Amino acid sequence: MDDLTLLRKVRDEPTGPSDTALMKGRTRLAERLAWEAHSEAVDRAATARRASTPSPTSRTHTRMRRVGWISGAGLAAAGLVVALVVGDVVGLAGWRGGADAAAAGTLDEAAAAAIKNSDPVVGPGQYLEIATHAAYAAYTQAPDGTETGYLASQDGQVYVPADESQVWTWVRDPAKPVQTFGPESAAAAAAEADSTPGEFLRAKAGAFYGSPADPSPASIAALPRNPRQLLNHIYRTTLGQGRSGDGEALVWIADTLRSGIVPAAVRASLYRAAALIPGVTLTPGAADLDGRTGVAIGRDEIDGTRQEIIIDPDTGLLIGEREVLLKGDGALPTGTSMGWTSVTTSVVDRAPSAPAKASTTRRK
Repeated sequence: MDDLTLLRKVRDEPTGPSDTALMKGRTRLAERLAWEAHSEAVDRAATARRASTPSPTSRTHTRMRRVGWISGAGLAAAGLVVALVVGDVVGLAGWRGGADAAAAGTLDEAAAAAIKNSDPVVGPGQYLEIATHAAYAAYTQAPDGTETGYLASQDGQVYVPADESQVWTWVRDPAKPVQTFGPESAAAAAAEADSTPGEFLRAKAGAFYGSPADPSPASIAALPRNPRQLLNHIYRTTLGQGRSGDGEALVWIADTLRSGIVPAAVRASLYRAAALIPGVTLTPGAADLDGRTGVAIGRDEIDGTRQEIIIDPDTGLLIGEREVLLKGDGALPTGTSMGWTSVTTSVVDRAPSAPAKASTTRRK
C-alpha cells in the first residue's frame, strides 16, 4: 500500500490529502507509531485513568484502582503526549487490522441487539439509577519492601435526574476486603479494612468533586456514530495514556460503557469501534460476573493483564468490565480478576436523602 492510499484510509472524509497535508500526515503518522512503541512500556502504576494512590501511612502503602463514577479530576494523562493535528490525519482506525473474527462477530451481534432494545425511559421527576458492584486490587508494602495484595470492593449508586442539568446524587458505600490470598494478604486486608469510608455526594449535572461529569450526556451525544471516526476520536483522546494505544482505546470504551448513561445507538457504535481494535479477541466460554452470564471480549497487554468488556449479545446490554492478571505479579496469583465492575440500570421515583452520620457524608 502506498503512502497516499494509507493516508486516505486514516482520514474521516473520503477525499485524498493535498501534497502539504500528505507531508504533514507522514510526519504525524511516524510520531504516532513512535508513541505506540513507547507506550507499550508504560508501567501500569503510572496510569492515572486506572489507579489512584492514597496517602502512605507509617506502616504500609496502599494503592487501589479508581472506583466508580468517572470524574474529570482523575483523568490526568500518563506517559508521553504527542501532538496530533486533527485537520490533516485524524487516526489509525482500520488500516492495521482489527479484532479477530469471533470477537468482531459477537460485537456486531451485540450492536444490532442494542439498537433493537429500548433504553429505559426516565419520566419527569424520576431518576436513572446506575448501580455498580465493583472489586479492585489493593496492594500494601511493608517497610522491608515486601508487597502483598488483596481485593476490596466499593459499591455505589448514581442517580441521574430526568433533567440531566439538575442535581445528581452519588452514594458510595464503604470499601471492604472481599478476597485475600494467604495469611499475609489477610493481615494486610484487615489492617486496611476501614481505610476508605463511604460518601454521599450531590452535584448539579454530576459535577462531583468540583469537576464536570466525564463522560457526560452532552459529551456522549457529541461522539461520532461512524465506528472508524469514533475509534479515531478515542485514539486522539487517549493519546499518550495507558499501556498501549490500542489497549487504552479499549479501556476508554469500557470506562465509557460502565458509566451507565450511554444510549443504545452509541453503545452500538462503541461495540463496532471495539471490533476495529487490533488484538481484541473473544474469551473462550461463558463469562460470569456478579451472578450474571455473558461473553467476554478483551485484549492482552504486554504487562501481563487483559482488559475485558462483558456483554449480553442477545440484548446488547453491558454486564460489566474486568481486568484479569494473566501472569502473577508476586502479590496476586495468575488468573485473578484484579478489577471488575458490574453495572445495572433502572428507573426510580426518587433519589436517597443524605445519611444521618455526617462523618461519612461529603457534599460538593
